[in-house]
Amino acid sequence: MWGREGWRGRRGGRAAGMLREEGSGQQATFVELFFDLVMVFALTRLVEQAVPGFSSDSITERWASIGRTLLLFAPLLWLWTMTAYITSRFEPRRAGTQLVVLGSALGLLIMGTAIPQAFGPAGLSFALPFVAVQVTRVAVIALGLGSHTLRRLYSRILVWFCIAAAGWIAGALTEDGTRVALWTAAVVLDLGAARIGWPVPGLGHGRSTVWQAGGRHLADRYPQFLLIALGESILAVGIVYTSGQRTRHETLGLLVAYATTVLLWRIYFFRAGALLGEALDKCRDPASWGRHVGFSHALMVLGIVATAIGFDLVQHQHTHHTYPPWLAMITGGPVIFLTGRSRLEYLVFTRVSRRRIIGITLLLIPTPLLSHTSPLTAASLAALVLLLVAALDKRHARQRPPEHPNPAG
Repeated sequence: MWGREGWRGRRGGRAAGMLREEGSGQQATFVELFFDLVMVFALTRLVEQAVPGFSSDSITERWASIGRTLLLFAPLLWLWTMTAYITSRFEPRRAGTQLVVLGSALGLLIMGTAIPQAFGPAGLSFALPFVAVQVTRVAVIALGLGSHTLRRLYSRILVWFCIAAAGWIAGALTEDGTRVALWTAAVVLDLGAARIGWPVPGLGHGRSTVWQAGGRHLADRYPQFLLIALGESILAVGIVYTSGQRTRHETLGLLVAYATTVLLWRIYFFRAGALLGEALDKCRDPASWGRHVGFSHALMVLGIVATAIGFDLVQHQHTHHTYPPWLAMITGGPVIFLTGRSRLEYLVFTRVSRRRIIGITLLLIPTPLLSHTSPLTAASLAALVLLLVAALDKRHARQRPPEHPNPAG
C-alpha cells in the first residue's frame, strides 16, 4: 500500500488488471507519444492565437493577449498532466487505458482546432471537449475500479470536475469579460481542488500518491513534455517563415529561434533534467517532491510557449521599437524558463547555481533599453544570454566531476 490512497489494494477484483504491476515498463508507450503529437498541434494553435492580439494597435489588447494565452494554456496543461497521471497509475499497454488516452487525444484535437476562436464563436467547441474528456474518463475509471480503495479518490475527483465543468460550459455560453471570469474561476476550481486533495463530505480528502506509485514513469514523461514544447516552438516559427517573404530579417529571426531552442534544450538537460529518475529514488517524500517537479516543468513549458510567441513576433514585426508586452514574451519567456529550471535544480541538488541567477539578471536589467530596439535585437540578446549560461555550464562540467542528485524533500 502507498499512503491513504493505496494503489495496490487487494480489494476489487475488476481493478486487478487495470493497475500497473511492479515489473511494468516505465518508458512512454506509443499511444502516449501519439497523444503528445496532438499536444504539439494544440500548443502550436495556442501560439497562433496570441500573435494577432500582440500585433494590435491597442495597448489594452496587447496586455489582454497575455491573459488569454495563460487562460487557454491552463486547461491544456491540466489535460496533459491528468493523462500522464492516469498512464502512470494504470497499465498503458491494456486496451482500456489506451482507449482512454486515444479519447483524450481526440478531445485535445478538437480543443486545438477551437483555440484561435476560443474567446469568440468557438468557445463551446473548446470547453465542451475539455469537460467531456475530464469527466468521462474519471467516471469510467471510478466504475472500473469496483470496490478498490482507489475508487474513493476518483469519485472525489469526479465531483470536483463536475463542479468546474459548470464554469467551463457557462463561460462558453457567455461572451467577453463574463467568459473570462467564469473560465478563470473554473481553472481555480480545477487546480485548487487538486491542491487541497479533492475533499468531498463522506468520501474524505487526500492528495493522490501517484509519484510514489508511478514516479519513474512521470520522471520520464515530464522531460518528454518539455521536448514537446521545444518541438512546438520550432514548428511554429518554421510555419511562419515558410508562409512569409523570407527576407534577410525573417531568415535571421529563424536562425535566432533555432539557436534559442537548442540552448533551452541544452540548459534543461544539464544536469538536473537528465537525473530526475535517480533523484526520485533518493528523495524522502516522493509525493511532495513530485508535485514540485511538476510545477517546475509547468513554468518551463510556459516559458517555452512565451518564447515561441516571441519568435512569431520577430517574424511579423520589423519595427525599431519593442512594446513591453512583446518583451514579456521575447525576453520574459527565457526568464520564466530559467526560473523553472532553477527551481528544478534546487529539487534535484538542494542548491541553485549562480549561472541561472546571472542569466535571469542579464535578461531583466536591459529591459527598459530594449523597448527602443527591434524585436530581432531583443531576441538576439536573449539568445546570447542563454549561450552564456550554457557556456558556463560547460566550463563548470570540465572543472568538476559529475554531480550526483541530492534531492530536496
